Amino acid sequence: MKHLPISVLKEFSSNNISLESLLLKELDSFKQKIVVLDDDPTGIQTVHGVYVYTDWSEDTLRRAFTDGNRMFFILTNSRSMTEEETASAHREIARNLAAAAKATKQDYLIISRSDSTLRGHYPLETEILREETESISKKRFTGEIIYPFFPEGGRYTIENVHYMQDGDFLVPVGETEFAKDKSFGYSSSDLTLWCEEKTRGKVKAKDVVCISLSELRSADYDEIAEKLLSAQNFEKIIVNSISYDDIKAFTVAFFRALKQGGEFIIRSAAAVTKVLGGVADKPLLLKNELVAKGISNGGIVLIGSHVNKTTVQLAQLKKSPYPVRFIEFDQHLVLQEGGLENEVARVISLAEEQVLNGKTAVVYTRRERLDLSTDEKDKQLKISTEISDALTSVIGKLSVQPAFIIAKGGITSSDVGVKALRVKRAEVLGQVRPGIPVWKTGEESKFPNMPYIIFPGNVGTEDDLRTIVEMLMD
Repeated sequence: MKHLPISVLKEFSSNNISLESLLLKELDSFKQKIVVLDDDPTGIQTVHGVYVYTDWSEDTLRRAFTDGNRMFFILTNSRSMTEEETASAHREIARNLAAAAKATKQDYLIISRSDSTLRGHYPLETEILREETESISKKRFTGEIIYPFFPEGGRYTIENVHYMQDGDFLVPVGETEFAKDKSFGYSSSDLTLWCEEKTRGKVKAKDVVCISLSELRSADYDEIAEKLLSAQNFEKIIVNSISYDDIKAFTVAFFRALKQGGEFIIRSAAAVTKVLGGVADKPLLLKNELVAKGISNGGIVLIGSHVNKTTVQLAQLKKSPYPVRFIEFDQHLVLQEGGLENEVARVISLAEEQVLNGKTAVVYTRRERLDLSTDEKDKQLKISTEISDALTSVIGKLSVQPAFIIAKGGITSSDVGVKALRVKRAEVLGQVRPGIPVWKTGEESKFPNMPYIIFPGNVGTEDDLRTIVEMLMD
């Protein structure tokens, strides 16, 4: 498939001033609570001032429905689950959402937020949400909107083809390392074909509804709304986008479709949540907002991701002149009895010594991936979970509080937040770099009210990790 020069984005750029006032008008009249189910903790990459909940009991969801914000996130971390575990979790979430919504007399919109490079349990998650919700409520979903656009990570959808930016070119995602994922691999970059591939032919490419860039920029929002409403029986709807103006145009039309009786589940990356939630822009966070004054301890960075971008970012961090100390965690010891337990003890001892001496400890997994020679996806996920549990226990067993914590990788950052730091509810402070969010941990956590930086594995420039660490140590 053809690679596109990055200059194509400028050719397609738009600047519709009247769109802002239309969007504000629609947002003011939109009364549903937006519920974002996040399959790892990186879906908050574009928002701030909202809460993330790490469990989905009915009591928690009642609290979430009445927290005063128009949107909240539930961290499911399902990308680290087996298919069976994912199905069970989403059935429970759907039931508890319906019950909490009924108890609080609040209608709601479901967004299933997943990876902008198309990895995750799809279509399983949205199918379960649809089936379970319809079985216990009056909701009847007419369509499913697929919206993986995420400019902060260099992901764009043009003529139904989803691209990832690589230098000066846009590369079809089906040709990237992410499409070769052991658990969630695929071959199609054309999202109509991707739908057919992921549903194993149940959905035909020719039947997928597509909203084009030209339609979004025509300013005929009622016509787009009609197209959205044409979907029946949970038909798939792909939205092309290369700028936030495209999302704003879609949102105006989408809200109008909802008013006319449309009912949708959205499967998306992180960009559309910002616009639908009415979240304003906010400057990047600075050191004085992230590190408390008077702390003499150093920070800690935990790197679990193995994508190439993370490895390059780690290499750049190793060039830093700051007092950063690197500790390799050998995850291959999972193949030895007691191997990971001994490795955790060794690494914690070294990391605590560095932190107490005011240095930043960077704990990173051995760069050679441990991929099993098996096609059993669930088996690969299970061993990955075992490794992640061991790696993140380095944070959970720390006896000293570091000046800051950075976790690199989706599963790693989720496990650090939920298992190691024991967060139940976190406030999203904003972003430290584009697409790199920060939690403020809750009172119940291991280190209360502490900023925790969640660094996705496949996001950021080559220098971003180094830039963040040096800024926090400066």
